Amino acid sequence: MSYTTWQKSSFSEGQGDNCVELAAVADGIRLRESDEPDTVLRTSPATLGIFI
Repeated sequence: MSYTTWQKSSFSEGQGDNCVELAAVADGIRLRESDEPDTVLRTSPATLGIFI
């Protein structure tokens, strides 16, 4: 079983289920909404950098 450490975005306000979370994994970056934790977007650091 793998374990992913999620980090809340500094732009997310307050506590609860209204946060964007990111995780760095071996093959890229993962993003998710805290209120939909089973829906995960996958991207590369380069693509995320362009997006940001």
